[in-house]
Amino acid sequence: MVVGRTRGCALTRPLLKWAGGKRQLLPFLRRCYPSQFNRYLEPFFGSGAVFFDLHGSGRLEDRDAIMIDSNADLIGCYRMVRDSPERVADELERLARAHARRGAEHYYLVRDAKFNPLRASLRQADGDIVYAPELAAMFIYLNRTGFNGLFRLNARGDFNVPAGRYIRPAIPDREALMHVANALRSPRVTLIRGSFEAAGDLARAGDFVYFDPPYAPLSVTANFTSYTAARFTEDDQARLQHTVLELARRGCYVVVSNSTAPEITALYETNTAAERAGLRAIRVPARRAINSNPSRRGVVEEFVITNGPVADVLAEVSG
Repeated sequence: MVVGRTRGCALTRPLLKWAGGKRQLLPFLRRCYPSQFNRYLEPFFGSGAVFFDLHGSGRLEDRDAIMIDSNADLIGCYRMVRDSPERVADELERLARAHARRGAEHYYLVRDAKFNPLRASLRQADGDIVYAPELAAMFIYLNRTGFNGLFRLNARGDFNVPAGRYIRPAIPDREALMHVANALRSPRVTLIRGSFEAAGDLARAGDFVYFDPPYAPLSVTANFTSYTAARFTEDDQARLQHTVLELARRGCYVVVSNSTAPEITALYETNTAAERAGLRAIRVPARRAINSNPSRRGVVEEFVITNGPVADVLAEVSG
């Protein structure tokens, strides 16, 4: 099913750019939010666009929210922004001023001589990285000034994204950072480093769970799944589908976004088990900003998959 475009309401801006971030898909996702739910879980936190959208609209008041991501840097950064936002803001302002003077030269100095050595020294035996304020500020700075907001690690585990070609990169100011900190420091918000499968252990009937995994590539040249040292493979997509179906059967309200790659079509759109679990796979238009070939960026179809009412979305087809 192909759905047309809609206009969305005001949006609380995420702190980070992230490959596959959902700001441009929010008008469709909002139509899939349940009117009533217990807790909110987001197993691929990333930029947190849906979390911040729900928070900004007041939908998370008096509700627990559990944010999960396997990326130790992402969770470490968010925890530090939550706990010491003023110190992170001080460091980030210094980085922004230096970037305005020296541009890409400063980017590579921070990436290679500061960020990678410091994050390596703060990595724990269990894989966590206990972020310091200066490391969090560098993470945000590199994210906002690096190529397309990618987070990519080489075989040694070092961050190796090249500098972006921005004239005026959008580095968050103190006010924006404090807004994010206030959302994260709610006593009802929990940040967990872990696999998406943690949601299968935590979610209960009546919870709202949004899955935004690394998208299955539409072609061999469109693979941007290196958010951590390990790639998100076709087998991982199948394991995710198993978790989604289990939660749907459990009575959770689930929403999944993904590409329309053949393996995802087979898992959700033409899959008998998914249909029996009450899932519908809806094709919606979305703009892809990341492709090595600029001519291939633009509007493509993506899936929004849910076991909830979809009448509002489907009305766009006949409208």
